[in-house]
Amino acid sequence: TGLGLLVGRIEGASYIAFLAAGMVATSAMTASTFETIYAVFGRMRDQGTWEAILHTQLTLGDIVLGELTWAATKAFLAGTTIAIVAAALGYAAWTSVLYVLPVIALTGFAFASLAMLVIALAPSYHYFIFYQTLVITPMLFLSGAVFPVGQLPGVFQQIAAFSPLANSIDLIRPVMLGRLGDNVGLHIGALCMFAVLPFFLSAGLFHRRLMR
Repeated sequence: TGLGLLVGRIEGASYIAFLAAGMVATSAMTASTFETIYAVFGRMRDQGTWEAILHTQLTLGDIVLGELTWAATKAFLAGTTIAIVAAALGYAAWTSVLYVLPVIALTGFAFASLAMLVIALAPSYHYFIFYQTLVITPMLFLSGAVFPVGQLPGVFQQIAAFSPLANSIDLIRPVMLGRLGDNVGLHIGALCMFAVLPFFLSAGLFHRRLMR
């Protein structure tokens, strides 16, 4: 395609194949983030859904976990769709789609958990623009989704190493490009940390916010 011919090959693959792998992780990030900061926040604050559920035998932790699971499910569907399209167009092997499915799900859960922490602190919808502008958008450009992290200055490469999106891409892209990735255990551990730690922090913050 025109863009692919202009850019050439990156990391031994066409730019479209390189970009497609980044878009799988990015779509999972976007789907889970927006489902959480808008739909979940609405159910929690405006619609009274959480308050109604708390009158049942379910706990606040159950609600948070359920919301995270639903957001991660939507992220899984979004990321899987992009991966299937990439395979159908010949930019990834069909078998690679099966291998990246768990990573897509974990990515969705990690970003939903981070977004849950944001809505636990946000007093209104207006604050979400700061999260989108100051966190999500820079992460897109600093995590290797659209160009290699190695092209960034050294300090930004160090910042990218701590990004959940970069860890997700480093797991997904090698598989979709037909090679083995490096530091697989480290990347999985990082995503698990981003999924678990914000979950417990947000559950505690929600308890203080809703149970007072």
